[in-house]
Amino acid sequence: MKIYIGCDHAAFEEKEELKSYLVEAGHEVEDCGPFDGERVNYPDYAEKVAKKVAYQDVNEVRGVLLCGSGIGVSMVANRFAGARAALCRTVEDSKLSRGHNNANILCVGARLTPLELIKEMSSVWLSTPFEEGRHSERIALFNDLGEKVQCK
Repeated sequence: MKIYIGCDHAAFEEKEELKSYLVEAGHEVEDCGPFDGERVNYPDYAEKVAKKVAYQDVNEVRGVLLCGSGIGVSMVANRFAGARAALCRTVEDSKLSRGHNNANILCVGARLTPLELIKEMSSVWLSTPFEEGRHSERIALFNDLGEKVQCK
């Protein structure tokens, strides 16, 4: 699977560790930045990931965003039509975000979530299929809300 990953300065080290973990697991990872731990604005990176992921086949392309709490990046990513960003704090959150909501972007708070849990949530999130059925109808109700984006 191709994974676009981005963060802010508060989650730079976790992003780097997670990126290596995902590559070792066999995924193709494209880093959308930042590329050092200097202070940055998380909306810039959340926008980049959301635009890369929106309207792509969720079985082939997904995104991962990290910031201090995960809240900011999830708020920004969800402003874009076709982005379904889920702020997850537990393994069960990550599983449900895929199974019920067909989330295409996993958002995590690096200051609140230990690295090993971030890795576990990512693994579960990447391996959990969308259940479809009644959930598909609900996704259709909101999938096209928000700013329309051109996939890059």
